[in-house]
Amino acid sequence: MKLKFLGTGTSQGVPVIGCTCEVCTSQNPKDSRFRASAMVTTNENRKILIDCGPDFRQQMLINKESHVDITLLTHEHNDHVIGLDDMRPLIFKSGENMPIYCLSRVGNEVKNRFPYAFADVRYPGAPAFDLHEIDKESFTVLDTEITPVEVIHYKISVLGYKFKNLAYITDANFISDSEKEKLHGLDVLILNCIRKFDPHPAHFVLPDVIKLFEELKPKKLFLTHISHHFGLHNIEDKELPPGIHLAYDGLEINF
Repeated sequence: MKLKFLGTGTSQGVPVIGCTCEVCTSQNPKDSRFRASAMVTTNENRKILIDCGPDFRQQMLINKESHVDITLLTHEHNDHVIGLDDMRPLIFKSGENMPIYCLSRVGNEVKNRFPYAFADVRYPGAPAFDLHEIDKESFTVLDTEITPVEVIHYKISVLGYKFKNLAYITDANFISDSEKEKLHGLDVLILNCIRKFDPHPAHFVLPDVIKLFEELKPKKLFLTHISHHFGLHNIEDKELPPGIHLAYDGLEINF
């Protein structure tokens, strides 16, 4: 299996509109970050999308992706769900509703934001979604076992997802001891890290991530959901502790 980072940025993306800092004006493609999202490809070439934010259309085109079998949503914030309408070409091509797996609360928000996708009589050009409610229990779909990992993002529950010996967690500032049990000794752990130092009320910052790295002991840890405050990729990546890396848009990990 493999995971590709379709986006590794925060809710504003990088560059940020109107910002002239060294990151936002960098010519290095690794400093340009779409909103956070990832694509998991199974051994049978089935496609599992994690989150569908406002950059979804560009992410699919740039990565030459043309198919999504199922979508996993971490939570309902716009930078993780508002691109769902752009799934229309995939839905029209397949002739089937897009299966979406998420918490009940998140499913209700999807219905509120895209009511036309659930109408009894839909406009011919509207998307169509099948919502599947999940919780913290493992489930199997596309012959792949998926284990949700509950984390806290400010005051709401957010789901990370574990596949085999890889876990993907975004938008978190707390993980309970019981959920950490799912994360010990992984080959790959992916964690959000919005910036290097100043504490944030809803996201991990670098000292939090280093502490988790030392506690959970993954072989490799990749940072995602990175803001322009973190610094330039080519400088900051070299200064991270051994085993920790900055992810970037387009990076693929085999696992």
